[in-house]
Amino acid sequence: MIAALLALALGAPQLAPTSPVAPPAAPVPTTLTRVVLTTDAGPIVIGVDVKAAPITAANFLKYTDGKKLDGVSFYRAVKVADGYGIVQFGTRNDAKRTLPPIRFEPTTQTGLSHTDGTISMAMAAPNTATGDFFVVVGDLTSMDAKDGQPGFAAFGRVLEGMDVIRKILLSPTSPTQGEGAMKGQMLAPAIRITSARRAP
Repeated sequence: MIAALLALALGAPQLAPTSPVAPPAAPVPTTLTRVVLTTDAGPIVIGVDVKAAPITAANFLKYTDGKKLDGVSFYRAVKVADGYGIVQFGTRNDAKRTLPPIRFEPTTQTGLSHTDGTISMAMAAPNTATGDFFVVVGDLTSMDAKDGQPGFAAFGRVLEGMDVIRKILLSPTSPTQGEGAMKGQMLAPAIRITSARRAP
């Protein structure tokens, strides 16, 4: 059950790197709600795009405001290629923390894309996403919706702390933990999030 809810489609075509060069930093839109994740590896500031992805953004803010992410961990790192991959965190289907699934907002609807630093929803299939999230390292626009594939629901991006995200991606993983496609991708040890709070 947990493995099904957290599974990401991790075939090579789905996570193929798309660009080795990061675009120049753009000004932070006023529609982004800033959330600070305080982790054992350092602070991460996420800009949640409440305008482009209102349903998915509201879901993340419910977890933040309800303090349901306090004490969870970054528990998974998927290394696709040098400088490319994803790191995943969240409630891992903990019944005390996990809220009901939300309606899927594809990138074709939101206009967002899985470029370097994007935060998105982990899910087994559309309309199953709950309390698990991942951050993209490097441009992985193959995770966007296209050609009849739903892709994943991006809803914001890392504004500060990509150095922390990259450190997490390179952290040690267990060769035996994890089920199915996730075997060998589980961080050992996991990296704890002590708090998630809206920035003033």
